[in-house]
Parts: sequence; C-alpha cells; structure tokens
Amino acid sequence: MFLIAMCGIGIGVKDLVKHFLLAINKNDQMDQQDTLILQNFQEALQADCLLPFCLFLFCSEENVWKLCDYVRKQRTAPLEHLFVIFISNETRTVPLWKQKSGHGDLPVIWDYHVILLQADQSDSLVYDLDSTLSFPCSLKLYAAQALRSESDIRPEYHRKFRVVPADSFLLNFASDRSHMRNSDGSWKMPPPTYAPICTAECQMNLDGFINMDPAICWGVVFSLNHFLQRYIGSTSSASSSSSSAARSS
Repeated sequence: MFLIAMCGIGIGVKDLVKHFLLAINKNDQMDQQDTLILQNFQEALQADCLLPFCLFLFCSEENVWKLCDYVRKQRTAPLEHLFVIFISNETRTVPLWKQKSGHGDLPVIWDYHVILLQADQSDSLVYDLDSTLSFPCSLKLYAAQALRSESDIRPEYHRKFRVVPADSFLLNFASDRSHMRNSDGSWKMPPPTYAPICTAECQMNLDGFINMDPAICWGVVFSLNHFLQRYIGSTSSASSSSSSAARSS
C-alpha cells in the first residue's frame, strides 16, 4: 500500500531554514546575518505572517527556488555547483522513501518532487526539505534510502530526473500556481504570501520542468541509474547493496 501525496502547500518551518543556513555556509556555522534572519523569521511566525524565504511543505519547486536565490544573494556557495533536480515520470507517479508525509517504511507517491543537489565535492549532497534524512545528506545515502533500487518496482513507477543548473532555474522558472487551485478556482490550501515567481517572458512553465521529455525545457533528463552513475559513479543496485551491507554489519 502506498501513501499518495500530491503537491499542495503547507506551513513555514523554522528548523529547516536553520539547517539550510548551517549546511550551505562555507564555515558550517551560523554568522551574524544568519542569526538575524532566524530572529526575523521567528518574529514573523509569532505575528502570524510569513517571510519571503519561508518554506512551504508540498511546494518543493518554490522552496528550492528560494534556496537557490538565497545562495545567489548571500554567495554562500558557488552557484555553478548547485543543480535543481525534478523527479517525475510519464505517469507522474514516483515513489520516494524517508519522506515526512510517509508512514513507517512505506514510500510516498509524488506526482513530482524537487530537490537541490550540491555537486562540488567527491560525495554530492542532497537538500530535500521533505525528507526525514539528515539535511543535507550525501547522495549515496539518499540513493540507498530515499530512492532505492528499481529492480522490484513496476516500470510505471520508475523515476526520471531532470537536472537543471541552479542559475538556469533562477533565470527561467515561472509558476502562476494554477496547479494549486481546485477546478472551481479555490485554493487547495492557502498559497505562499509572496508573489508568484515569474519572468518577464513567462508566467507559467512548471509543467515543462516536470515533463521528462528530454527534447523540451531546460536541463538534462536521466534515468535513475544514469543519474547515479553521473553523480556518484554507481547504480541504484550498487547503492542499495552498500546500504544493506552497512546495516547488517
């Protein structure tokens, strides 16, 4: 039995902001500006309002855009080392484990999910704001525990990965949030309070990023094994075997 989770919107999470600031900073420690950001964030929560960098559950594409924008503005890491990863497939049914909306060891089935990849070192790091794994966690660990092997998964649930450089994502992504509305125009859940992300040329192109046709949109589309081979040098089967061996030792 799978838990189904469709993309909606949730509430701001202070601790996720703190973990991100700690993880992305070069010195692995909070500086004075980061402390001020957290203080302002806490005051905003107490005032029942949300700051522009507030994180929204089940709104992963905007959360990741905000994280990339923070890195660009604060220069906490080279932007060229960051990649936005859209996970989906033709049927828009992709299982992920170790998700906060999951139960036990059951996967969550997303229509799509978005994570941030930092690929500037031997072991790439994953920033998944919806994961119960460490934030960030190594791609090897994420592959073994959150992605897992597809050897026992039906083909319609196999995952594909659109890898988009962070600077390209910041420049081109646009969402009018129409996918967050019901058929009668009402919101499925209250939207973020900041204005929708758009460009001068486009109001909505989210579907292009979710679409796994490699001929359209920005970035490069990989299968699971090709994605892992590219960024950690091994396949999903190898990652799962390593994880199993570690747990049994």
